[in-house]
Amino acid sequence: MATLIETRPQPFSFVGPILAASGAFLGLFVGTAQGAGLMGMVIGAAVMAALSWALMAMNLPRRPVRWGLAAVFAALGFVLGGLMGGLIGLAAGAFFDWLTFWLADGRYRAKLPPYLTAGQVLWHYSFRVICGAIFFFLIAPIVVVMPLSFNAEDFFTFTPEMLSLQPEGYSLKHYQDFFTSSDWQSALWNSLTIAPVATLLSVSFGTLAAIGLSQPHVPGRRLIMAILISPMIVPLIISAAGMYFFYSRMGLQGSYIGVVLAHAALGIPFVIITVTATLVGFDRSLTRAAANMGADPVTTFFRVQMPLILPGVISGGLFAFITSFDEVVVVLFVGSAAQKTLPWQMFIGLREQISPTILAVATMLVMISVALLATLEILRRRSEKLRGMSPG
Repeated sequence: MATLIETRPQPFSFVGPILAASGAFLGLFVGTAQGAGLMGMVIGAAVMAALSWALMAMNLPRRPVRWGLAAVFAALGFVLGGLMGGLIGLAAGAFFDWLTFWLADGRYRAKLPPYLTAGQVLWHYSFRVICGAIFFFLIAPIVVVMPLSFNAEDFFTFTPEMLSLQPEGYSLKHYQDFFTSSDWQSALWNSLTIAPVATLLSVSFGTLAAIGLSQPHVPGRRLIMAILISPMIVPLIISAAGMYFFYSRMGLQGSYIGVVLAHAALGIPFVIITVTATLVGFDRSLTRAAANMGADPVTTFFRVQMPLILPGVISGGLFAFITSFDEVVVVLFVGSAAQKTLPWQMFIGLREQISPTILAVATMLVMISVALLATLEILRRRSEKLRGMSPG
């Protein structure tokens, strides 16, 4: 009985306004592209409201109707925006057709508890729409860079050939310029030289600090922890200025050692936080048992403790590597032209010569970041599994 109540048909007074609002949102983008955003919103709302009424009023076979509606939207999109517009229209038609029947049939309540009020159901889906919109506006500027990196012209905007998906509008010349330019290759080599060493130092010092601060008998450990993670909190420009004055007095300003130490200082807080989080679920009776069996502290650390906290150590190391590889402010203060890293070269390309090669480099950096984040997620799940297997 509950299922029948949850999936009962809904009236047009409920479905119509939702489809009209969705159509207005789509019409805003389409109208803006045509130079009339407000008119696009009005037309989009009217069209989607009328379309939802027609789909609900006429008892037609749904599958042919859905395919036909998608084809009509694709044709309109092709007329307004060429091949790219046709693909967007096809996706929009399929989505709005599905949304109409999903609302009209009451299937939006099928997987929800039957006791939820209308306001609670509205908030359930509104919250997800808000989160999706936030995610879209956060990720859209990053995603836009990727197709622009294949632009056949030296522009930072989409050309008509790209928008119409013509093959001559796309090229790999920006990637070729990156791999053949001495400036870019020198910057890449510096980044690949500095980041691993800085990561190694961050992992070593950060892991030892996290293990020491996890001991309850350490005096003032909260204050020490606050000091060690302060590079994450203090504005980067302040840290960079402080490092500049300190390293210049030490004779390390403008050297590889100075840049490596500066990047290590920025990466240590990430290692401390991730390793400390892993140590929360660590069973300390294992180390006491190893000591009772005659193992010295070093053997206990590498044979008992390290295998269990290794996912957290690797996660912190990946964060430290990303921080060092993407950092540009500190290296501008501490480094010199000989330590010009990849982000520094990108900054120069934006400020001085507006090189489109930046788009290709940015795309590769995004791909590297995605791969590292996927690795972090795998390590996080493995860490949770190991903590669940540990006694106590």
